[in-house]
Amino acid sequence: MQEQYRTVAREGVHETEINRSRFLCALAPVATEREAQDFVARVRREHPTATHNCFAYVIGADAAVQRASDDGEPGGTAGAPMLQMLLRRDMRYTAAVVTRYYGGVKLGAGGLIRAYGGVVGEALDALGTVTRRRFRLATVTVDHQRAGKLENDLRATGRAVREVRYAEAVTIDIGLPDADVDNFRAWLADATAGTAGLELGGEAYQDA
Repeated sequence: MQEQYRTVAREGVHETEINRSRFLCALAPVATEREAQDFVARVRREHPTATHNCFAYVIGADAAVQRASDDGEPGGTAGAPMLQMLLRRDMRYTAAVVTRYYGGVKLGAGGLIRAYGGVVGEALDALGTVTRRRFRLATVTVDHQRAGKLENDLRATGRAVREVRYAEAVTIDIGLPDADVDNFRAWLADATAGTAGLELGGEAYQDA
């Protein structure tokens, strides 16, 4: 697995006008190809009278899935430059749809490539990006007496506390960098006089 990846910070739209044509770039973070396809379909429904709704998306921390569509623009002048901009910015799990309302002035192949790629770059700048880092899911089990202090200590040392559940014992779900597991195990034993349990789970990504 990749140690980290970058994606768009939030869903949103950035609009620009080039030679009287309106270009609206909608961006969204997407977890799967199905989510990306649903996002493209939703944007198309929102702009049924647009001249073109071109798209590109990259799925996977290793960019395993890459798709693009010119949606009627000359081949290679819309979807491809959009995809290239996403890859050049190291974007992953990101979908982009550029909606064009034709303004009566032809841009030519070079102009289209610059316009479609450029508006994706502008939208990324406008909406911002976040880096997500790989971590190990882990569950700490501790008695009620020590739980409050331990949770505070975890947060104070910058550990990613995900959920706290109170039952007969208290379980605290956290995220750990793989390289930190052994150090954390020693720290936990020290902090709880050896009374806390630690169970390691799978891997996931969270905001760095």
